[in-house]
Amino acid sequence: MGCGRVGAALALSLEERGHSVAVVDQNAEAFRRLPPDFEGNKVTGLGFDRDTLTSAGIDDAYGFAAVADGDNSNILAARVVRETFGVDNVVARIYDPHRAEVYQRLGIPTVATVRWTTDQVLRRLLPMGATDEFHDASGQIALAQVDVNPAWVGLPVRHLEDASGARVAYLTRYGDGVLPTSSTVLQENDVVHVLLRVEDTPAVERVLTGLPPVSS
Repeated sequence: MGCGRVGAALALSLEERGHSVAVVDQNAEAFRRLPPDFEGNKVTGLGFDRDTLTSAGIDDAYGFAAVADGDNSNILAARVVRETFGVDNVVARIYDPHRAEVYQRLGIPTVATVRWTTDQVLRRLLPMGATDEFHDASGQIALAQVDVNPAWVGLPVRHLEDASGARVAYLTRYGDGVLPTSSTVLQENDVVHVLLRVEDTPAVERVLTGLPPVSS
């Protein structure tokens, strides 16, 4: 739902990956953002209207993304699609980060545009710290990219876990994803992604951006 710049780019990306796509927008002029060779279904109407959704093929849908301009419309559409049509894979774009937290707790995955942009800018301004990549539905567990002091390089990944209490979910190594084992050693330029409790984020940051503890 929503054929703005994000919606159009998302539709094209999905189509390029071989998926069948339907785009819903209340303004037919918005479909001009799609190229002439777009093969998906273009439906004019409100994305939370049941008849409109049915025309778009919601009964056969695997997933639904609400990326219109309004927070209320996006959440309403996401709830209708999930609760009325039984589509489990829904996501809503939310501009208000406080609202995003509330809806996340209700089990509606959200992308908080302002918070995401802020996090990306901060990561470039303040390179040492953690950047959230995902929260579970309760908002208590996060997957975060964490900067690590170079002094940890050469040590087994399990040492990072033992010292910080976080779990290393995966590494990004020269653009490739690596699932660590008990023998995986941190290499230079590795990007570390950890699972942690949100309330523990400051403590994990302090440990991993600091020097490794001295072994006795």
